[in-house]
Amino acid sequence: METAGTNSEQLTDEKWQAIVGNDTAFDGSFFYAVKTTRIFCRPSCKSKPPNKENVRIFENAQQALSAKFRPCKRCKPTGQRLPDREWVEQITQYIDTHFCERLTLESLAEECHGSPYHLHRTFKRIKGVTVVEYVQQTRTETAKEMLAHTDQQVAKIAAAVGMPNTSYFMTLFKKLTGRTPTEYRQFHHKQSSVEGFIHENGEEAGSVLDIAEP
Repeated sequence: METAGTNSEQLTDEKWQAIVGNDTAFDGSFFYAVKTTRIFCRPSCKSKPPNKENVRIFENAQQALSAKFRPCKRCKPTGQRLPDREWVEQITQYIDTHFCERLTLESLAEECHGSPYHLHRTFKRIKGVTVVEYVQQTRTETAKEMLAHTDQQVAKIAAAVGMPNTSYFMTLFKKLTGRTPTEYRQFHHKQSSVEGFIHENGEEAGSVLDIAEP
């Protein structure tokens, strides 16, 4: 539990029950924040109850803001509406750190305190891509790094980036990169070999290779 110097209070059984029960009687007496999402709420917030070990308690909203938590878009603990761009930043950060897990619009909406429809519409307007497309791009970029820098099997890489269906992963990877995972790995290793050769033999070798390429 946080020390008094961090402006955190003790999470008592009474406060925990207020959070789980969305008890409006405790609104104004304390606020709770969730470490994993960096969002803070009123006790009455209708969002999914967080894991108890991830909860921090604050006496007022300003303390939570000073600790770098953002106000919930659903319960508006500061009394003000969270700007859409900040909310989308919350969603993006959550995806960036949880992309290897099973993510759906519904689960993201629960974690980031909004409705699936509003999340989908707002995310696309701000980011220019849908939530699904962003998740796919994030997973693919990570897979590219793993293919280039590890010898792990394709199936293990697929599972590691949140796509345990290897066939689907391979289909999506080729759609987004133009190459199968195996082709991408081979291409990267070939490029690395060429770059290594140029580095060892100087600019003259690089010119010869450039001429030799079709």
